[in-house]
Order: sequence, then structure tokens, then C-alpha cells
Amino acid sequence: MRMIYSILILFVAVVFAGCTKSPVKEISLAGEWSVKLDSMNIGMDDKWADKKLDGVSVQFPGTLDDAGLGKANTQKPVMDNSVMWGLTRKHQYIGKAWYQKEVNIPANWDGKNIELELERVIWQSQVFIDGKRFGKNESLTTPHSLDLSSSLTPGKHLLTVCIDNSNIYPLINAQSDKYPDPINQDLAHAYTNHTQIKWNGVIGDIKLTASEAGKVEDLQVYSNVAEGTIKATFKNPSDVENLNYQILTTAGEIVAEGVIEKGAEEITLQKPEGVELWNEFNPILYDFKVTAGDEITSARFGYSQIAKDDGVLTLNGKRIFLRGNLECVIFPLTGHPPMEKEEWAKLIAQAKAYGLNHLRFHSWCPPAAAFEAADEAGFFYQVELPHWSLHFGEDEKTTTFLLNEADRILSEYGNHPSFVLMALGNELEGDADLMNSTVAELRAKDNRHLYMTTSYSFQYPLGTIAQPEDDFFVTQKTDKGWIRGQGIFNEQYPNFNEDYTATSEHVPVPLISHEIGQYSVYPDMSEIEKYTGVLKPLNFMAVRNELEKNGLLDLAGKFTYASGKLAAILYKEEIERALKTPAFDGFQLLQLQDFPGQGTALVGLLNAFWESKGVISAEEFRQFNAEVVPLIRFEKAVYETGETFNASLEVANFFKEMNGQTLAWSITNKAGETVNSGTENNIDLELGNNGNLGNIEFKVDADKAEKLMIHLAVKGTEYKNNWPIWIYPKEAKVSSDNVVVTASLQQAKQELEKGNTVLLNPDYKKLKGIAGRFVPVFWSPVHFPNQPSSMGLLMDENHAAFNDFPTDEYTDWQWWDLCIKSKSLIVDGMDVTPIVRVIDNFVTNHHLTNVFETKVGEGKLVYSSVDLMNNLDERPVARQLRSSLLQYMESDEFNPSGLVTIDELDFADNTARKQFEATDIYND
Repeated sequence: MRMIYSILILFVAVVFAGCTKSPVKEISLAGEWSVKLDSMNIGMDDKWADKKLDGVSVQFPGTLDDAGLGKANTQKPVMDNSVMWGLTRKHQYIGKAWYQKEVNIPANWDGKNIELELERVIWQSQVFIDGKRFGKNESLTTPHSLDLSSSLTPGKHLLTVCIDNSNIYPLINAQSDKYPDPINQDLAHAYTNHTQIKWNGVIGDIKLTASEAGKVEDLQVYSNVAEGTIKATFKNPSDVENLNYQILTTAGEIVAEGVIEKGAEEITLQKPEGVELWNEFNPILYDFKVTAGDEITSARFGYSQIAKDDGVLTLNGKRIFLRGNLECVIFPLTGHPPMEKEEWAKLIAQAKAYGLNHLRFHSWCPPAAAFEAADEAGFFYQVELPHWSLHFGEDEKTTTFLLNEADRILSEYGNHPSFVLMALGNELEGDADLMNSTVAELRAKDNRHLYMTTSYSFQYPLGTIAQPEDDFFVTQKTDKGWIRGQGIFNEQYPNFNEDYTATSEHVPVPLISHEIGQYSVYPDMSEIEKYTGVLKPLNFMAVRNELEKNGLLDLAGKFTYASGKLAAILYKEEIERALKTPAFDGFQLLQLQDFPGQGTALVGLLNAFWESKGVISAEEFRQFNAEVVPLIRFEKAVYETGETFNASLEVANFFKEMNGQTLAWSITNKAGETVNSGTENNIDLELGNNGNLGNIEFKVDADKAEKLMIHLAVKGTEYKNNWPIWIYPKEAKVSSDNVVVTASLQQAKQELEKGNTVLLNPDYKKLKGIAGRFVPVFWSPVHFPNQPSSMGLLMDENHAAFNDFPTDEYTDWQWWDLCIKSKSLIVDGMDVTPIVRVIDNFVTNHHLTNVFETKVGEGKLVYSSVDLMNNLDERPVARQLRSSLLQYMESDEFNPSGLVTIDELDFADNTARKQFEATDIYND
């Protein structure tokens, strides 16, 4: 009897558990789908929708590229335009593709609202249920959602989705007609093959959801920190007497709750006690929930408010500074953005490790997962419409699409506190009045963000003067001049006193410098094996083939390191000038990681996978790119005996007020020994720019050439920074009884025929070579071919020629004068040994040098196309290099291994031989 009773109890428990189990509200459609490609539109919109497809299968979420469907690429890794534009899709398909899956609707969904969500699609989707058309969605940046309630009755149904990734609105991408390859003509990153590919498929969530009629929709939460309020708006189709609301912590703790009157579609509350501000250093989040019957609608938000206070960018009433970087849908394994929060959290963690607090999404908007990760990390976003055009406003249909896309972005992502800035697109040209009126309309719809017409523009005066409706201004130069180093670092002698105040202080809104950097780094050949996904690095492979053919492959790793080190010192100065400028509210790097498209624009100190190239560590980069950065202003990098090194101390502080601090400075030599030091005590660091905090004064008395390091730290904190300077004796050996120094090839010939040792230093201006340049290739030698095209210097710092000339193996500031006053000579096939090798760009891959050694007959030669002859009293670096070379040439270590004829040294008859041609898209 007891056994029967136990069984009865167990039976009742099981039945009760089954009866009380929560009804299914969501059906995932992930998994296998049938697919049929239809580039010729044979399906005729619905011809294939009412019967099962006999095509192959694909996995959703996913793309045709993932499945290996489409036209297979047959290109080879050769040095031509189509290969060098970027990574290569292994398979490519443009047009309609029909996807189909059988779905089974449960009985308890009868009478429910049923919605289909395809989280991200390029570009257009049409849905059919059992052959019946259910409408069309168009979006590049937000989910494609559709109400299917009227047809998805309980039971089995045939769900067909036709996705068209054709260029539906070509004018969102209208830049130039000069691309030889139309596949690569589109540049806006929401629809391009340069970074994200033009994939066909569905990524992210793909699901059906069921809800009761009357569920609250489009819940938007507005924080007004200035007034201490929280407002929620929503669409309320419910006939429920009253709605209930709650504000909860992410742990589920209720901080406020109450009732919303029947029929209301908004409620404004005083900030509940205990609700904390969301910011970079306290990214605390809350959930606002509205309950209608059994249905709960929830929106996660942060209590924060972005603003432009008297032209200054503030968050919650306090000044902030955006240390930004571009994100251009660069995910080379998949060709599309990750849709999981964990992947975005990993990317943001790497960005924060390098001191960044901001991403600008260039001509696209990321998925919800990206915002969720940024919200939790205290990270700031600028999003843009999928738009990079020179013809804004010319096509009514395109304009309508873009305005609707803006509305969708605001509705879908507007609650996220990380979403602080929005622009209509990148470098737009066209109807400026329409841009301004569009910004005004968006602000009126949603005041939680700051808006701008365009992230810079080459249309005057649109790009140089903030527009009437701009809440903030992103530009590379104002109407008074450059605000980034591109137009400065190669033209002006290096000095470290400068900032951009003269060209920026008049700007009436928060100012952010546009796409600073763009310093090209030589491709890393070890990266090739990392491309295991849908893209093939034919461009990298072509470079590797050329290096091998030219006998340079063994130097590839050194080319990457040395060019990367040069880029790093330039990025450092770019960032420090921005931090020294009180009128600046941020900068946007282009960029910390590589950009694999637009002519293989490898401008990153990290590769396209956000991995280090071994050039600079995150800890080193954070020294000059963090919430607190010690800075100094000093006149120059090169000093000689009798001069005084003077530096003023300052701190850029965008963390918090820090009172009673001690600034500790020191000067150390190569051995790490301290040669001078000091402190400034009781320093109060306000939020913002803190200048004139003290001075360093150091009398130079050098008996030898030496590199010194200047260090500055906020004592007792992690915040520190350093800068190199070079000191030289006033007197140096510039002549020798044992070495003939001449600018004349004829005299050199005579002396070499006698078996003498010669330093030949012709007038570099009369040589035919590549113009000397300090900064490396800008962006890409393919995208911008009409530029001096070297990528820095490479030296063996332990070579005896540098025994009295301190240098690293890469270019640093002391080389500026030498680089500018030089020509880079092509020595392909010549039996010479470079002492100073010039790194050629990765397209032409010549053996380049501006100082080399060799033998001519019985004579020994050092040839310099760097000016070591003129104005040496005023050029201590040139004087010192000449001295060090002469000492080397007098020593027993000088024994060149190569042998050339004198005629080979007539570089006046040699021309720089190019093997690759391309057209600069910005030149008419």
C-alpha cells in the first residue's frame, strides 16, 4: 500500500510539473536551411516560395561565404591592382538567394502575436509563409523583423526567406568612378568588400517569438542628470487598467516601482535614491521593466547624460576626453561583425588595455551585442549611417532609406549609454542644408545623443567649419589650419612645444580630430597563416613572393618591426599634441589595428585580429594614451654642448580631481643611470588640462654623443611617460688624413683607382632616386600612389659605423634632418652593403639605401646620399654621423665585402623604377 501511495505522489508531482512548466515563447530557427541561388531572378519573387527547394543546405546563422557557395576566386598572389586592393573572398555571390525551413508552431501559440527576427541581413529580405508573401525589410544595421501572426497557426509551415545582397541604393556609396575593379568601388563599411564583405545570409539571432496582444513595445529610457529625472516612453496598445513599472539593478534588486495610468505612453520619475551615474569608471546599469498583464517589456539603461557645455564635451556635467579609434567591420575570419557580446567584450578589453575609451564606427552601426559589451565596460561609441557619398540628397529614394535607417538605429540601440555620438556618414559631400535639417530632425526625435552632419568633408567649407546643427565637430583641419600631424610632421622641424590651440580654440562645439595617424607599417609575413576563414590574404602572399624574388624575404620581420617603431613614435606625438590642446575633446585614430582594404592599408600597431605585432606593448602605449597622462613641452630632440634642455611639466587628467600629488622627473642614460632628477610637490590636478606645473632644466655638457631618456611620473600611481633626446659634443671629427671626403664622382673615381678610401657624398638634390622623407607612406601606396613611398630606416645599431652615433635599429626623431636632406637610392643587383637601409614600400620592394659601403677596384668606399657636407655647424646630427663614419672608415673593421664598378655609382643616370601603377582616387 505504501508503495502504491509513493507512486501516486510521484505521478501527481510529474503531472503538476508538466502543467506548470513555462510555455515556450521563443523558437530558434538556427540550424540547417535549404538554399537556392537566384542571381538571374528566375524565382520571380515568389515562384520558388510555395514548394520545397531542391538546393543545397547551409547553416544559419551564417553566410554563403561560410558554406563555400558562390563564384570561386581563381586569382593568384601577383602584384596587381585587383589583388593589392585588399583581402580576397574565396567565394563571392551577389544577388538573390532563397532560404527555406519547415517550422512547427506549438498549439499554445494560437492567437498569439508571432514575430520573425533576422538580426542582421545585407540588404533586403522578403518573407513567405506557405507561398504567401509577407512583406519586405530593408536595413544594413538593424534587425529585419516581421509580424507573421495571421499565417503562423499551430502546426507545420514552410518558411521561405529571399535575401538580396545587391546594391539596392548605389548612392549611399558614391565616391569615385576611377576604380578599375567595380567589385571594390563601394567603400562605406556597411556594404563593401574592403573590410566587411558583401555577404548573403543571416547572422545573429534568427528566431520566432510569441507574445500576448497588448504587450508594451518600443520602450525608451531617457536620463536627465541635470534635472535628476528618468523618463520612459513606450507604445501602449494594452487595454489593461494599469501598467506596472520597476527599476532594478542588474542583480534583480528593486530600486523603484509603481503604477502607470491606463492609456499612458510615458512616465517621468525623480531619480530614485541609490541610482548611480554611469560613466567610464563606474559602468553601472539598470533595467526598466513595464508589465502589461503577463507580458514584461524590459530595457537596460545607464543613468547618464552626454552634453556640449559651452563648447566642451561633458558626461554627467563633467568633462571627458575621447581617446578613440575607428572600427570599420574588420573581422577577417568571417567577413562580418561578431554577434556575440563575449567577442565584443574581448575586443573592447584589448582597446582599453591600449588606453582607448572610444570607438567610431565608420559608415556603419554595430549590432546589439557590441553596445551591450560597451555599456558594461564604460566605453563610448560614435555610430554612423551606412553612408559615404559625394552626392548626399541627390536621390530621393536613397535619402528616404537613410532617414528611415536613422530612425531604426535610434529605436533599436538608443537606450545604450555607450551610444553617445551619431553622424550621418563619413566625409560626405552634397546638400549641406539637407544634412543640417536631418540632424535637427534626429535631435528632436531623440536627445540622448549628440549629432553631427558628417565626419569631416572635403567639400569646403563643410569640412573645416562646424555646421549650424553640429553638436560636435570631427575634422582633420579647421578654417585656420591642420589639427593632426599629417600636414606637419614631415614639413616642420621636430619640436615638442606645440599643440593645436591656434587652429582649434575658436571652434564653438566639442572638437575631435579626424582619423589621425594613418602611418603605414610593412606587412607582417607571419600573419599569413592566421587567415583560416572566408578571406584569403593574396595581397600578403604577393608581397612575400616579391620579397623572395628580390632577395629581401629574410628582412621582412625587421621591415615590420622598424616601420612599426617609426609609426609608434608618430602616433605618440599625435596623441600627446591632442592631449596638450585645451580646445580638444578627443581624437580618433586611423588606427590601432590594420585596415586590410583600400589598397592594403596596414596602418596598425596591431594586426587585423587586434593582436600585437611586437612593436609596442599595451603598457607602453598607455603611458601616452590613458585617462591620466604626464606630459612635457620641450623645444627639440637634439642638443649640443653649451645648450640647455628646458621642459615644462603638465598633466592631462580626465579621471578625477587628484590633489596633493608629487610629480617626479628624472633623466637617465643608456645604462639606466640617473644623471639628473627632481620633484614638484603638492600639485593639485584638476579635471582637464593642467599646465605649467613645474620645469626641468638641464645644462648639456657632452663629451660624447649620447641618447638620454626624460621620465615624468605622478608619484605613487601607475601614470608615467618618457621621451628620448640626443646630445652631441660641439666638436666632432669631420675630416681625415686617411679618408678622402668628396662630393665629386670624378674625384672619387681617381682616388679609388689609387686604392684609397673615399667617403662620396654627392649633392642629393641632383641624384635621381626617391625623395627623402621622415614619415612613412600615408595610408597605402596603392590607394595613394602619388607620394614618396618609403617606410622608414633600418640599421644594425651595433655596426661599427655607429660607434660614435647612437641610434636604434629604426628611425627616431634625431634622424629627421638626415631623412629630409637625402635621396633613397635603388641598388637592386648591386654588390653593396647598406649601412643605412631605407625600407621601400611593400608594392615596389626595391633594395633602397642612403648610406652604403662597397669596394671599387682596390679602393674602399662609403657612399652617402644623405647631406653630410653642408651647414654642419648648424646640423649637429649630420656632423656627428659624418664623424662616426670617418672613424669607422679609419678603423680595421672597415673592410667592405662588395665590389662594384665606378659607373654603377653614377646615380644621376638611374631612375626610380616602379613596377606597379595605380590611380589616386582623389586626383582628377
